[in-house]
Amino acid sequence: CSGEESVEQPVRDVTRSEGTSVTLECNYQTSSTTPYLFWYIQRSHDFPKYILRRDTYSAGDNGTEFHERMSSAVQSTSVPLSIQKLSVRDSAVYYCALRP
Repeated sequence: CSGEESVEQPVRDVTRSEGTSVTLECNYQTSSTTPYLFWYIQRSHDFPKYILRRDTYSAGDNGTEFHERMSSAVQSTSVPLSIQKLSVRDSAVYYCALRP
């Protein structure tokens, strides 16, 4: 992102037990009135995979693999990702992205 656009994931490492829930934070700033916010997951030795997209004027879109346990809602300056019923397979790097 450039100019007045920025994305920050303030917490780098999160550890939780299997079966519990977690919320991953993503803060953003944009001058756009219609930003699109995305979440991706990258498991070890794999490429990033699309989890979901959110925007301020619609319900957005969920990737088919993740729609049951992962959810998000755009807030004024953040788009947190909630993951329910954690499993070992959820161990990964998560990326938040902004398209102004």
